[in-house]
Amino acid sequence: MEEFKDIILPVLAAFIICLFTGPFIIKAMQKLKFGQQVRDDGPKSHLSKQNTPTIGGLIILAGILVPALIFRLNGMAMIACLVAFAYGIVGFLDDFIKIVKKRSLGLKAYQKIIGQFGIALITALYAYYSPEIGSSIYLPFSGGEFDLGWAYIPVAIFVIIALVNASNLTDGLDGLDSGVSLIIMSTFTIIITYLSARAFSAGDSVYGEQLKMLATFCAIAAGAALGFLRFNIYPARIFMGDTGSFILGGALAAATLFSRLMLLIPIMGGVLVASCVSVILQVGSYKLRKKRVFLMAPLHHHFELKGYPETKVTGMYMIVTLVLCMLSLLMLG
Repeated sequence: MEEFKDIILPVLAAFIICLFTGPFIIKAMQKLKFGQQVRDDGPKSHLSKQNTPTIGGLIILAGILVPALIFRLNGMAMIACLVAFAYGIVGFLDDFIKIVKKRSLGLKAYQKIIGQFGIALITALYAYYSPEIGSSIYLPFSGGEFDLGWAYIPVAIFVIIALVNASNLTDGLDGLDSGVSLIIMSTFTIIITYLSARAFSAGDSVYGEQLKMLATFCAIAAGAALGFLRFNIYPARIFMGDTGSFILGGALAAATLFSRLMLLIPIMGGVLVASCVSVILQVGSYKLRKKRVFLMAPLHHHFELKGYPETKVTGMYMIVTLVLCMLSLLMLG
């Protein structure tokens, strides 16, 4: 029963805080006229979203940081909070510049690269030199570990940046990124709780306690995503902006690294991978052949232009994510 409380209470706390802060942040964004600028070349159905309040990621941030203090997160769980917060700052700056300059582009490419790479490097180094994490990754099915050695750092940096940008690319429809993140973070909570119990049973109480805290962080992030979904589900009252997608991406990245589950995240986050791959294929094909693979990238916009309603695409993505996450549970050793 105690284990259930450790999961449910953080979820409820984050959810309630988001429900409480949401209306205030929405009103503040409306008063400041911080509205979303919609791309002219996007789906026509999105034109009605013009000037919908944005920077809703602040709701998610409140939903993560306040419970983190309430439940006294420490160690790798607190570092995970800081990683999400740091990426949230980069996302906020990007959103703020977009709004001030009234254009769909915010920070310059090199500024984003510096910010994202800097945070990823610090996070990777922390994990590499941490006695609880190190350079080993979890092997599905066998339950064993594989030591990447010095290669861990560049691999970890790639995983972090990929997840943050995948989250950002997936945030294109009402409730899409928050819904997908909710499912993935909930699955992380289950898996890490299992790994924590396994560590305790093996006599490694220090690592077990750290994983228990990390599971609490994942539960908090899931609760924050759920709370934000209340305001972001179609028709959205507010968008998370890069602030929110970077926070969720940072949380996913930290949970992935600190739990050593780098080989499972491509499965759990299959739709995130699809967003990235579709953009890479689209850009590469157009540069090499002057032809597009999709009607529009990321992939969810392709489905929209194919005639699928926005709500149907979002629902389809969430169902696929749920199935993939259940498959990942079967891969535990």
